[in-house]
Amino acid sequence: MRKIVVVSSKKQLATFIDFPHELYAEDPNYVPELFIAQRDLLTTHPFHKHSSLQCFLLYDGDMVIGRIASILNNSHNILNNANDGFFGFFDCINDQEAAKLLIKTAEHWLKEKRVTGSLIGPVNFSTNESCGLLIQGFDSPPVVMMPYNAEYYISLLEGTGLKKKVDLIAWRFTGDAYDDRSVKLLDRLEERLNRNGITIRKINLKKFKAEAASLREVYNRAWDKNTGFVPLNDEEFDYQAKDLKLVLDQDFCLVAEKDGKLIGFGAAIPDMNQIQIKIKKGRLLPTGIFKLLLGKSKVTGIRILLLGVIDGYRKMGIEACIYARIIKAYREKGLKYAEAGWTLEHNDLVNNAIIAIKGDPYKKYRIFEKSI
Repeated sequence: MRKIVVVSSKKQLATFIDFPHELYAEDPNYVPELFIAQRDLLTTHPFHKHSSLQCFLLYDGDMVIGRIASILNNSHNILNNANDGFFGFFDCINDQEAAKLLIKTAEHWLKEKRVTGSLIGPVNFSTNESCGLLIQGFDSPPVVMMPYNAEYYISLLEGTGLKKKVDLIAWRFTGDAYDDRSVKLLDRLEERLNRNGITIRKINLKKFKAEAASLREVYNRAWDKNTGFVPLNDEEFDYQAKDLKLVLDQDFCLVAEKDGKLIGFGAAIPDMNQIQIKIKKGRLLPTGIFKLLLGKSKVTGIRILLLGVIDGYRKMGIEACIYARIIKAYREKGLKYAEAGWTLEHNDLVNNAIIAIKGDPYKKYRIFEKSI
């Protein structure tokens, strides 16, 4: 007999986090999320101070066959003058009725919170965190901080009445398979920027706290027009920046300044999923922590996680210079691949720039929606 269980205890939360490990036990491309990171995301993340969520497990007898989180993001609704709800952390066996029950459960919780707009997802809080359902590119593992799911999830979600809202694109660069024209033009581009009082430099990790404060302002201004974007408050940005600092390479984290004021930045991080894929059930203890620490130097790829310039300074060549510097460092370090993204499917300015340097749109993710 099937039943929905409200996650309310530490044991149930652990079961909720661990369910995908069992579901994907035979999938060579599955990368387990770190348990401690997922636990903190679901319990102590600053999101919980202004918004709310409820996790649910679906049982068939004594066996877990699905999970989902119903999410009320108050910041999103205030910013967009909306009354929407989200679902995230969706995982399910290949069973349409099970998927329908999970989505119906998420909707019901949101209705009780007086949500009357749309149900949107999968989104784990907002587009600042992991979001989207993989719909193209199932032949390789996800890179760091990107989601993964089985191909049958597409028909499961479509079978619940959810429709496409927007697609997200991840771009691949492999070895020397890119147009390095921007690298060759780097000096000329930077000279032109310098004449306009714009300089590009590496982030100063010794003054990371001060740098982070400026980066947050640029981040919120540079991405404010993106579909589904919700600006991060100080505490939320610091929460994310603290984790990123642990893996940052200064060669891959660059800021653009105009007369000493930050106007843009780009950041790439090592693809730690190369190591994380080997950590059983995402547990750092007793041996996982050593795999993570010892494996960092052996990582052969990066994810270009962020690249943004505030309005008024776009189309000046800043984005090209940041990309060029990252490509140059990527080449000098002898790395094998880079992923850029995600980008919105309709962001022609950025997408055309990536196409120009021979980026391959090798993975695609979809965010769905339906009326509640």
